[in-house]
Amino acid sequence: MSDKTVLDVKGLNCPLPILRAKKAIKDLAAGAILEVQATDPGSVKDFDAFCRQTGNSLLGQQEAGGVYTFQIQKN
Repeated sequence: MSDKTVLDVKGLNCPLPILRAKKAIKDLAAGAILEVQATDPGSVKDFDAFCRQTGNSLLGQQEAGGVYTFQIQKN
């Protein structure tokens, strides 16, 4: 069973959501899930690129009511 950490970066614009996520995921164990909640539309492409560059897995993303939620698994 993996644990999940929720990171609320709603209201922040690029590059702050990525910087906060990078800091948060650093402290997680391998296999742990970081759920990021953001409102910046640019975060969709930013988190895709972030996961490709860091080797972490983007398990899923969704948008509801202007909030973008990303499920990132630390590798």
